Amino acid sequence: MSRAGYIAIVGRPNVGKSTLLNRLVGEKISIVSKKAQTTRHRVTGILTDAHTQYVFVDTPGFQTRFTNALNRGMNHGVTQALADVDLIFFVMDAGTFSAGDETVLKLLPKDAPVILVLNKIDQLREKKLLLPFLKEMAARRDFSALVPISASRGQHTDALLKAARPFLPEQPFLYPEDDLTDKSERFLAAEYLREKLFRLTGDEIPYGATVAIEKFDEDGDLRRIYAAIVVDRESHKAIVIGKKGETLKRIASEARQDMERLFAGKVYLEVWVKVKSGWADNERLLKSLGYDAL
Repeated sequence: MSRAGYIAIVGRPNVGKSTLLNRLVGEKISIVSKKAQTTRHRVTGILTDAHTQYVFVDTPGFQTRFTNALNRGMNHGVTQALADVDLIFFVMDAGTFSAGDETVLKLLPKDAPVILVLNKIDQLREKKLLLPFLKEMAARRDFSALVPISASRGQHTDALLKAARPFLPEQPFLYPEDDLTDKSERFLAAEYLREKLFRLTGDEIPYGATVAIEKFDEDGDLRRIYAAIVVDRESHKAIVIGKKGETLKRIASEARQDMERLFAGKVYLEVWVKVKSGWADNERLLKSLGYDAL
């Protein structure tokens, strides 16, 4: 009998949730950046093998520092995902249990099966400390399994899948076998562009930027995409554009290359920058920018 089910990937910001999702699925479905708040939506990635379909739900990192409408929506997305899945991957940095980790751990439903995923074991300097840390974490909750991994290197992710399978219901597959995500190309285009925005503007654009796809047309193998980068301040607009427009050109060029690889076709991408002050704390604006389903 085949098994299929939903697995929420949760944890505080920057523990590698999106990297893990992309590694498991084998494609960049969720964008990755060192900045907190990179993942703002629930992103579904699908892995199907001969007998099992794993449907992963990558959630935003639970936010405790900021209380605007965007962050309230992101936190709601986390708690809603926890109620709708068959299994939870609670992701942490190996060897570290922070106040942020404790906050997320307290959110997990008491009766839900939870696998503790200790990520970044390749960065753990004192390997001998891993076993005592595992014992310490096992005392905090009755985890269904404890699996140390390196998502970036793909170490022990096969063991994680093996541990997860028994918790998925015996039922037919939920999606076609060749699907990688339930997200539209329009959504993925916006996410790819936002990833390049975050990566190429450093810490100068911390949280005050997003991307809106204003037009998405398909003409055979060609996709024509018109996108606006939305920032909170005029000073941010100047940073995104860069000297002689070089930063914006690079953002668009690198995003286009990623889109062409994922969509397996040519992409015409036109990008400009808009200023919408206070967008992250304006619920009407958030909905118009695609955050109504956080």
